[in-house]
Amino acid sequence: MSNPIIHSKSITEIRAVFGLDKPTHPLITILDTQKLAYGNETVGKRFSSELYCIALKDSSCGIDYGRNSYDFADGVLIFTAPKQVITVKKPQELNQVKGWMLYFHPDLIRNSSLGSKIDSFNFFNYEVHEALHLSENEQNTLNQIVQLIQDEIRERIDNHSQHVLVSNIELLLNYSKRFYERQFNTRSASHTDIVAKVELLLKDYYTANQLVEKGQPTIQYLADHCHLSASYLSDLLTKETGRSAKDHINDFLIEKAKHLLLGSTDSVSGIAYTLGFNYPHYFGRLFKQKTGKTPQEFRQLN
Repeated sequence: MSNPIIHSKSITEIRAVFGLDKPTHPLITILDTQKLAYGNETVGKRFSSELYCIALKDSSCGIDYGRNSYDFADGVLIFTAPKQVITVKKPQELNQVKGWMLYFHPDLIRNSSLGSKIDSFNFFNYEVHEALHLSENEQNTLNQIVQLIQDEIRERIDNHSQHVLVSNIELLLNYSKRFYERQFNTRSASHTDIVAKVELLLKDYYTANQLVEKGQPTIQYLADHCHLSASYLSDLLTKETGRSAKDHINDFLIEKAKHLLLGSTDSVSGIAYTLGFNYPHYFGRLFKQKTGKTPQEFRQLN
């Protein structure tokens, strides 16, 4: 039998999953992980929700996020977006894991500036092994913000509550983005290897004639071969080279196009199909965008 996913649609339902009482605020809650416990009967169960979650934990918590396992070291921050799946891998006792889990419903931010840019925080789509590792000072900064949110949740809801809560969540996310920048910098050497691997993957893809057989490589294809999520790979490449994963693919194709335009008598349409473009006019637009010239103009001028 398949393992069904236990899906929570609200803050009330997610708290019920953990055996907690009803929330004081319908759209946001903070769970103290030291107060959470579950036995062997929970192991193997899969959970998802309609909620965003930000979690800071400092110990092995035995949870799978998506396809990956991760035992949390000190000060690891993870982010999950609505409908992502969590699998429990081992039981947890009271006071075993220190940290917090902040859940909030999309309705809380829907009519705010944060609602319009929440998708720009790409780390909600990172895999768990791409989690943010925090220094003690960074943990303290985030803990202070979470405490402000907790204090606001405990107060009676008024006309300012939503704005205060959303502002603090956005502050939390902005600090997290800053800390991820630091992590990208400290791992720059290993990331350079990833940049080289992406270039090699593109060359091998071209050499194996897969552009004709399978079409252009996707960001997901590159990410899978680098054992990263597509979002993390694109952010990594942008940080290291100033160009996104999509830019790397397009730039590679344009360089090959230049070679074919000057080194063969194939038609522009034929070259477009050779490079995996289903529609030659799209190839022409991309080529002009990258070079300032149409493919025919480039061929004539060179």
